Amino acid sequence: MQETHISLAHGNGGRFMRELIDELFVKHLANEFLDTTVDAARIEFEWGYDTFVTTDGFTVKPLEFPGGNIGSLAVHGTINDLSVAGAVPKYLTLNMFIEEGLEIAQLERIVASIGVAARDAEVPVVAGDTKVVARGEGGGLYLATTGFGLRNSRIDLGMCRIREGDVLLVNGPIGDHGTAVLLAREEFGLRGDLKSDSASVFEIAQALLMVDGLRFMRDPTRGGLASVANEIVAATGRGVRLKESSVPIQEPVRSVCDMLGYDPYYLACEGRLVAVVDPHHAASALSAMRTVAGGTASTIIGRVEDDSKQHVVLETELGGERILEELEDDPLPRIC
Repeated sequence: MQETHISLAHGNGGRFMRELIDELFVKHLANEFLDTTVDAARIEFEWGYDTFVTTDGFTVKPLEFPGGNIGSLAVHGTINDLSVAGAVPKYLTLNMFIEEGLEIAQLERIVASIGVAARDAEVPVVAGDTKVVARGEGGGLYLATTGFGLRNSRIDLGMCRIREGDVLLVNGPIGDHGTAVLLAREEFGLRGDLKSDSASVFEIAQALLMVDGLRFMRDPTRGGLASVANEIVAATGRGVRLKESSVPIQEPVRSVCDMLGYDPYYLACEGRLVAVVDPHHAASALSAMRTVAGGTASTIIGRVEDDSKQHVVLETELGGERILEELEDDPLPRIC
């Protein structure tokens, strides 16, 4: 490609668009299923498994941040939605909405990261579409994905299975992604080297599926840990109690939140998994999580209570209590 920036011609279906697809997208995303000469991809499923489908959209500013970019974020986010449902991710589709004027070198870095993340997860991108919007009508680049996965029909997960006394576990510090993106904007005179936690949680989810007593899994993306806990309250009619001293939060996250008035319990995570487990199997679940990459910092952070207090209660380190209400206002500009 001779061009250095995206033009409207890259989305008109002609030569420029074909060059963009063949010389950039196919270069980084090629696999045995991807055929850019047809309008539908052939994929294979296995009998005896339930098919799971998820779809998601991604908009983040800046497009690149410490620990990842919008491309790797899209792959990890879609894979994680399937993983916490107990499914094995099999295929992805990818839609790109590119703003006129985006530097092609930056676009290639992002597409390359999509390719790396997809290959590392062994989940190929099998189909996609490209649209170009006029300058000023987009945020540089928006992505939309669809993921397909398979789950053994004997697996049974869901909030309906959660019981009083069950424990909550998380596989690492919360709020890293939201804080890393905020720092990457260099707003408020702040800078830092904190990295986003954007990563696949598939291996952790698979380890947990081998543990008896697993009730439910969820990745705490938009709205963070507090929103997952509030979803459990709303779905079960029971309370959730979190222990502040047990919830892992890195010091840079605490510092940024203290300075700017943000609450780390509501900040997005992109490589974290929250699991709800029968208390008799909590030790086994924790051990299983700690044996796989990305799970060594796993810890028990709280428990499900009876229906006398249908709230999320944070037990503070000073011995007090704070209710974590359901999120209404967005704590940050969109970051996932």
